[in-house]
Amino acid sequence: MLLLYSVYNGAWRASFIASRFIQIMTAETRKKIQFALLAAFVLATLRVGYIFYERHQDYLAAERKKQAEAIGYSNPDYYVNPKKLYPYDLKSAKQLTQQPVWIKEGYRYTYFVYRPANKHVDFAHDAGLLGPIEKLAITDVVVASNIVSGHPKQVVAIFQKDGNPYAVPIGYQSAEGEYKIYSDEMLYIQDPRELYKHWSPDIWQAVEQHQIKPGMNEMQADFAIGMGVPDAGDTSYEKTVRYPNGGKPLVIVYRDGKAAEIKPGTPAS
Repeated sequence: MLLLYSVYNGAWRASFIASRFIQIMTAETRKKIQFALLAAFVLATLRVGYIFYERHQDYLAAERKKQAEAIGYSNPDYYVNPKKLYPYDLKSAKQLTQQPVWIKEGYRYTYFVYRPANKHVDFAHDAGLLGPIEKLAITDVVVASNIVSGHPKQVVAIFQKDGNPYAVPIGYQSAEGEYKIYSDEMLYIQDPRELYKHWSPDIWQAVEQHQIKPGMNEMQADFAIGMGVPDAGDTSYEKTVRYPNGGKPLVIVYRDGKAAEIKPGTPAS
């Protein structure tokens, strides 16, 4: 009987200890599970937030792309791709003699008197500035010595103006004999009237009369009165550009890409 009681008492104690151990383990396990769930929730929340951020950034990028495309589609000028000659030496630059050329930026490029007998360019004295989309017939391209000692020789295009020969620099030749020709940045080799034939007749009339009308865009103004210098701090919506205009300076304020204000400028001192 005593033995049975001892066995029973031992079994009860073992059962009690096992039960308490299970309860303790269950509490610890429950805490671990709760912590794991909390960590998973935080990670899931962060992931969802990042996904929304990525999608928002994608949305903003798509909207910016749509706006850029809309600007492009609304302005056919963006789709004009003038031909280039890509000259790399004197021989390839002579391709300029095979067709008329037109000045891209008026009142920017200085030309000089040229003496064909000895192929001399009078760099010491400016003969003038080439005008907006002025048409030239280039008769030759030659290398001329620079008046500044130690400076590279100039590559010049020869043309006639008012019956007299002149030269305009279109590049240079280094001391090592290498050429840098930038005529593609200076000249159109196609008639601008054909390149921009989508412009209305009244725009072309203003361009040919070197006049600015409200509503003209910046390229049309460049064609009419030559190169301009934008003010610092302009925005994408409003832009102020100052034009020397061959000694008759103008200031044009563009809003949304169109000339909104046209006023006289101050002559350069």
